[in-house]
Amino acid sequence: MEKLADSLGRIAPSATVGISQKAREMASKGRDIIALSAGEPDFDTPNHIKDAAIAAIEAGKTKYTNVDGIDELKEAVAVKFRRDNNLEVSARDCFVGAGGKQIIFNALMATLNPGDEVIIPIPYWVSYPDIVRLAGATPVFAQANAETGFKLTPERLERAISKQSKWLILNSPSNPSGATYSAEELRQLGAVLERYPHVHILSDDIYEQLVYTGNDFATIGQVCPALAGRTLTLNGVSKSHSMTGWRVGYCTGPKHILSGMAKLQSQSTTNPCSISQWAAVEALNGSQQFLGYWREVFEQRRDMVVAELNNIKGIECLTPDGAFYVFPSIRRLLDKTSRNGQHIATDEDFVMALLEETGVALVHGSAFGLPGHFRLSYAASNDALEKALVRIGEFCDGLG
Repeated sequence: MEKLADSLGRIAPSATVGISQKAREMASKGRDIIALSAGEPDFDTPNHIKDAAIAAIEAGKTKYTNVDGIDELKEAVAVKFRRDNNLEVSARDCFVGAGGKQIIFNALMATLNPGDEVIIPIPYWVSYPDIVRLAGATPVFAQANAETGFKLTPERLERAISKQSKWLILNSPSNPSGATYSAEELRQLGAVLERYPHVHILSDDIYEQLVYTGNDFATIGQVCPALAGRTLTLNGVSKSHSMTGWRVGYCTGPKHILSGMAKLQSQSTTNPCSISQWAAVEALNGSQQFLGYWREVFEQRRDMVVAELNNIKGIECLTPDGAFYVFPSIRRLLDKTSRNGQHIATDEDFVMALLEETGVALVHGSAFGLPGHFRLSYAASNDALEKALVRIGEFCDGLG
């Protein structure tokens, strides 16, 4: 077989995708699997959005579109940014891709060169550093941990900035921790960034709609208008409208960056799926009433999961402000042995032994840059969560 591209040697397969795939394979062989590894809402796409897709099919809207999205969707995106985020943008300032991940991929591939650096707070979404590496640039990690609420501090941000820094990636609410930056926290980070005009900001707001009681969502382009000219604000319909498989992400940002992204996309997917785009128009323009109920359900699940995990000896779990993940510490459970004789030296050993012995699929914290933790998605039914928590507790009690 011919040798693969050298660039592929710089990256690893997605850990979240890999574990989810392993869980599906085990389930196909008859194992009783509870998969809490994927970041996917368990609610169905709302009917009015599905109806819009059916109407688009019946109207023959199944052809190529503009590379950066249909005009109607870009206008809906601009309205959303003005309405929800106080970002004064027009449709000309907006871009649509095949999911939030493609937006990030396009932005980084269109702007990075060898020698450039991208500042990524730890813990991070698994794909950030590998996309940077694929572009030939270098990820620079800025440590955040439980002591800082898994949020980057201004001091740690400033220490990470160098002359080679091209981007800072901010994800709020965060995957994997659910940490959510307040407007004041963003202003403090913004005060640092104002001193370094060569650093652009990629604000990944994909979990914007999942912020819980007592907290308001803020994005850095909104609270730090001086940074708007070098901020790319990313969002999508996957998490907010339970449309993960529809593959629609969108953003607004500097026109020269959007132009580069469009050039790149013209040589990859061309346009996002036409039918999905029309569904996304309805998602952004149509009724949002269901979101309040979804948030209430997710918040109740969060509270139940956090309480039960903290009742398990050896697990320490913070209460996240947003998203649908918890990111508990299992450091006190390492260097033990499971009932089946598996030595638990690392967090990856923990989640793999848990999957093999109990059928509960989680993702190890080291995949997100912070060993000694795991990520659990509570985007699952109460029944599944309750059964999984019992199995996790019994597994942990059996470690010796």
